[in-house]
Amino acid sequence: MDGMHNLRPVVVTGAGGFIGGHLVAALLREGRMVRAVDRKPAREWYQRFADAENLVLDLSGIEACRTAVRGASEVYNLAADMGGMGFIETHKAECMLSVLISTHMLQAAAEAGVRRFFYSSSACVYAAGKQTQADVTALREEDAYPAMPEDGYGWEKLFTERMCRHFREDYGLETRMARYHNVYGPHGTWNGGREKAPAAICRKVLEAKLSGSHEIEIWGDGEQTRSFMFIDDCVTGTRRIMDSSFLEPLNLGSDELVSINQLVDIVETIAGVRLRRRYKLDAPKGVRGRNSDNTLIQRVLGWAPGISLHDGMERTYRWIHDEMVQGARARVHETA
Repeated sequence: MDGMHNLRPVVVTGAGGFIGGHLVAALLREGRMVRAVDRKPAREWYQRFADAENLVLDLSGIEACRTAVRGASEVYNLAADMGGMGFIETHKAECMLSVLISTHMLQAAAEAGVRRFFYSSSACVYAAGKQTQADVTALREEDAYPAMPEDGYGWEKLFTERMCRHFREDYGLETRMARYHNVYGPHGTWNGGREKAPAAICRKVLEAKLSGSHEIEIWGDGEQTRSFMFIDDCVTGTRRIMDSSFLEPLNLGSDELVSINQLVDIVETIAGVRLRRRYKLDAPKGVRGRNSDNTLIQRVLGWAPGISLHDGMERTYRWIHDEMVQGARARVHETA
């Protein structure tokens, strides 16, 4: 990248969230000027850096988006209202309202002469009919059509992918897109209802271990399958896709397929416990199986996510353990 672009800020929306916070950290380590934007009060950001320009803006409005992108060279648009399966299955309208952010950010970026625009899409764009078996065939990028994505959240993501294509064609805005597959790691949501399966299982195993109950509730029968990508691979892949010349959406996910029962096995091994399993069959559980086909990203970038699930889960478990213990100590201090 030429030096002139390094003198202009890089915008990260959703910077107060899990992936956004890690991305801001990576860009700052590269010596980039970063404008971090989120609608949450700054004290609620998962990570906040004094070296970044930190703005609290509601990006559902066009004027806030214009403020966010003013003078910027690049935009990483990660802002969205989302969470784990328990959230997106019960908040479909809220998830679809993220289209206001997507639309206004694209419009503001095109107006401002932004050089390149990254959009974080999702594996939820894939047709549910291709994800009905636990031993699912890994999803290729072309499997998004004919379209029948996850209701609500998935439709918004797929629609915004098309907008990115047409803003490139009609307005010359260089857009790049990644379909994230189940990102996990430290400095993310691990309780409260918006957490995803890896963090939820770490928390449940820790709760069972610390309480002595030695029982864990699992949503579904535990045989549903997924792949899970550690945050470091997500950030690396995001940066590589942004800097590439590839114009279409790319899968960005691990291709290490596991069942939820196997994921629990991994966390039990890390924690040094064995728990009784109680299955909640009427809980939200999403599609039966989903995995990432990494053939195209390997061909385009010469790279694909490679951090093993065990290694990533161990780091995640240790971080959630520390958060839970510190929280318990703080509550004891408050009541003393």
